[in-house]
Amino acid sequence: MLSGISFTLITVVILALTFDFINGFHDTANSIATSVSTRVLTPRAAIIMAASLNFLGALMSEKVAKTISKGLVNGSLEQYVIISALIAAITWNLITWYYGIPSSSSHALIGGLIGSSIVYAWSIEKVIWTGVWSKVIFPLITSPVIGFLFGLIIMSLLFKLLASLSQQIVNRWFSKLQILSAAFMAYTHGNNDAQKSMGIITLALVSSGLLSNESGVPTWVKIACAVAMALGTSVGGWKIIKTMGVNMIRLQPIGGFAAETAAAAVIESATYFGAPVSTTHVISTSIMGVGAAKRLSAVRWALARNIVWAWVLTIPITASIGALCTMIFKAFIQ
Repeated sequence: MLSGISFTLITVVILALTFDFINGFHDTANSIATSVSTRVLTPRAAIIMAASLNFLGALMSEKVAKTISKGLVNGSLEQYVIISALIAAITWNLITWYYGIPSSSSHALIGGLIGSSIVYAWSIEKVIWTGVWSKVIFPLITSPVIGFLFGLIIMSLLFKLLASLSQQIVNRWFSKLQILSAAFMAYTHGNNDAQKSMGIITLALVSSGLLSNESGVPTWVKIACAVAMALGTSVGGWKIIKTMGVNMIRLQPIGGFAAETAAAAVIESATYFGAPVSTTHVISTSIMGVGAAKRLSAVRWALARNIVWAWVLTIPITASIGALCTMIFKAFIQ
């Protein structure tokens, strides 16, 4: 087995864990932005909780990892193709983190993989388009919409049920309940997002002949990805936390609870079906739904529009970066 371990395979593993680490601090806001902005948790306490539950969630399932490793691309790939996909995803994550834009790490990786695979084979048939549609594009479109509707519905119901209570009592109750919803959100983030790196490492192991295509995700891969994401989460990502939890709408604890509960329910459902959805998309639209339940003007729609543009551009841009990197590698190798 050791004879099959190449420098390029080691590079894939290192880059995948780097992506997972960056995903952790890039998407920390998904789990804790609302809890921090409502002052239910301090940034330090929120990050520690999110890191711990991201780690736990990352160990719980491998359905999403299997989608990434064998549901999007036909056959095996050269390791430099997977390296190109990871470079594309890491580059886009760092750019959007720098500008405080909550984009999708998941779709950055998938876009990079699609673009690099097409150039590698010089054919669109290398991509399993039915899998891309059913597991990526369809959830990409529907999950944010469902997140918005769930946030809107849950917040509207809470307004009606608690209308007779004072704001002070509501804040006191939901300051505690929001800790639970934030914990649920952190768990689902780890359960869905960490599996993308697991899937890409598994794809590399299969392509190198070290793992059969029918094998599951090796235990060491699960643990390594869980640790990388937890460490990344512990670093935090204040720029995106500020964008989502402070700049988008002004939240009270009850609104934070509604947004996190709605988003976590959608993400956990997607994970059950093996769909690598964007936790960023879902929590962002859930927050918008919560704001819209109060009044449409409560949401800063100009900021929301910028976020949507980042969503739309993520796959085309990362596919282009992945394709360019693959071209460069092919030029040097051939």
